[in-house]
Amino acid sequence: MLKLSEIQKNSIAGSVVMFTASFMTGFLLADTKIGGVASFADISAAGALGLPSATAILTGSIIHSIFMRSVGKNIIKISSLILIMIIKLFSETKKDPRLCGFTTAMSIIASGAAVSAIIGEVFYKLIFYIIYGIIAGIGAFSLSTVIQGLNNRFVADFTSVRGYSYAVVYTLSIAALCTIELPLINLGAITGIFITLIASYRYGCSGGALCGSLAACGAFLASEEIGMAVVLLPVSGIITGYADNRKHTTSAMIFLAVSFMLTVLSGASSDSIDTMLNLLLGALLFSASAPYFSDRLIKTETDVNSGTLALMDKRMKFLSDSVRDVRRQYAKLSDILSSDSDVNNNINGICKEVCTGCHRRLACWKNESGKTSDGFRKVSVMSEISEEKFPYELEECLHKPEIIRLLEKTSHENAVTRLIEMRFSESRKLLLELIKIIEEVIGKAGHQPELRFSDETARKVRNKLEKFNINPNSVTACYNSSERLLIELYFSGSEHSEEVIRVCDLVSDELHIPLAASEPVNSGEEVRIRLFEHPKYALEVYGVSMSAENNGQNGDTSHVFGDGTGISYIVLSDGMGSGKAAALESGMVVKLFRRLINSGIDYKSAVKLINSVMFAKSGNEAFATLDAARIDLDTGELTIIKSGASATLIRHDGGIMKVSSSSFPIGIYERSEIFTGSYAFEEGDIIIMLSDGISENEYKFIRELLLQGDDLKLIVDEIYAKSTVFKHDSHDDDVTVIGIKLNKIN
Repeated sequence: MLKLSEIQKNSIAGSVVMFTASFMTGFLLADTKIGGVASFADISAAGALGLPSATAILTGSIIHSIFMRSVGKNIIKISSLILIMIIKLFSETKKDPRLCGFTTAMSIIASGAAVSAIIGEVFYKLIFYIIYGIIAGIGAFSLSTVIQGLNNRFVADFTSVRGYSYAVVYTLSIAALCTIELPLINLGAITGIFITLIASYRYGCSGGALCGSLAACGAFLASEEIGMAVVLLPVSGIITGYADNRKHTTSAMIFLAVSFMLTVLSGASSDSIDTMLNLLLGALLFSASAPYFSDRLIKTETDVNSGTLALMDKRMKFLSDSVRDVRRQYAKLSDILSSDSDVNNNINGICKEVCTGCHRRLACWKNESGKTSDGFRKVSVMSEISEEKFPYELEECLHKPEIIRLLEKTSHENAVTRLIEMRFSESRKLLLELIKIIEEVIGKAGHQPELRFSDETARKVRNKLEKFNINPNSVTACYNSSERLLIELYFSGSEHSEEVIRVCDLVSDELHIPLAASEPVNSGEEVRIRLFEHPKYALEVYGVSMSAENNGQNGDTSHVFGDGTGISYIVLSDGMGSGKAAALESGMVVKLFRRLINSGIDYKSAVKLINSVMFAKSGNEAFATLDAARIDLDTGELTIIKSGASATLIRHDGGIMKVSSSSFPIGIYERSEIFTGSYAFEEGDIIIMLSDGISENEYKFIRELLLQGDDLKLIVDEIYAKSTVFKHDSHDDDVTVIGIKLNKIN
């Protein structure tokens, strides 16, 4: 979304509009009054805005003063504007709201002090201008704070201190607009009525009461007469707020009816006609624009239930820590169980059986204990045992044949035990790895995403679907960090999995926003459908594949999918060898990866889980590579994920980057080897993903193709055709080439 700062900086038309608006501000407010004194709204605006806008305000004020012959009366205002402009020539004050407020206040105080000294009323006038300057400084600070927030994300943030700034700017804006004299109508009153109606419709009684009260305050600042005309606006806002679930036209009619009745009851006069005209124009403006209003650009405290999210985050972290403690305790126990004490156990067992009844026992184990112990240790580790090979330490032993028999017996038993222990050790390692993965998944699940929830949008979606007998169990609507709408719908069973297009069309029609839908995801007894606003970019994907045997089954599997949040994945897996078995392995890897990602699991944790499944599923050698490109279609951010996969080529900024890794394929070891890397990826950039059926001899040729043209299909087809030349020179394997190009959506 285009920011205000970008419009000012990059657009000539935007600059012209900004200069014209600033000029009209200075021109129209030059002789107006707020609270019985000269309006400071134009001075506050000049203090908050940049040098071009401040210059435009000064120009408008001077021209109006000359035209109306009121230069002398506006000398303080003009001199304050000149001081502000001079300060802005040497310092970019608009970047700091506090500095904007301070310079605005000091400019007024300095100008007032100078004029007061000239006319000889220093004490009285100076006190007045100090107070006047402080109020104008607060106005400049508030406006600058609002502008800073809009420049950062172009979202009106009504939370914390910015909420107060918006209140100040709104009140002063109403006051300034009320002072502009036009026949029959009052711009300030119309604006206050319009915003009060919007607030009542969107946020109920509280919104109507707040905006109505602020509008009335602004009107009273302008003049008592105008203030009395809208003094009952908060009451009308409160009553209209009770109709927040009705159509916007109904809300407008209720507002008009309540306002007309209150006006008549308070005593009709000649001014009541003007008041009713303002009410009618404000209501008409609301009726015309309400269908297109969205909370996309408004952030309030109710958008995010921070308490609930914080509690969820705390509970998830606690659970993650608990799982980590379990893993650590299990690891300690596993180490203890895995300690090797077989040798000592064997020696003790043999000595107990052979030496207990021997009359030389005391001589061997008391007088020559060290020599005897060394002899038994040597015997216990010998691969072949016979009397001729007995160690010299046991030459005088009377039970050599019996020792040989016992050692042969225990050697066989130990081999079986070691085999069983090895199996148990592998199982313990696998279990530890799974516990670690679960710990990571739980920890990341508790992480609070940068989302802004919209209860209003969720309510509108539910109401729309229920009108067409589509009853979701749950509806959640939110805006992501790029301020794009995301909607999650949960239904019972799979009855609505075939109605994705219909659901998407109905919601798009209701919200007046073109939406796309991700594929339905089933989990237990529910199915989830994600709707998302079209992102900034779209992918062009083209791929070709060939089996090792022309008529055989391809062992490579690829898939393109989105997670419904603006993230797209292109996945390629190469099963070991070729044929049916390889196809089953690669197909399982791709299917599991897609399912885990769509379930909300982080891609790193997903790869680790898949590795554990592939490692444990069979005693036979079975593994497959994983090569994935993760692309954020809002920002263009590219993440390459590899586990034993071939190199990937990226064309970016006129150059070619080769991304490779030394990681192992999935399913070889119980602990997964994952390579991830983030790379720049912009409009027009191309990614080439390859299976290991493509020889590295082709990389030079691929580089030349990527640098010479933009036709993705032609590039991929040329690589595929060239691969058949090198295929027999390397090894007989399946061949897959996938090209990805990033295009901007107009």
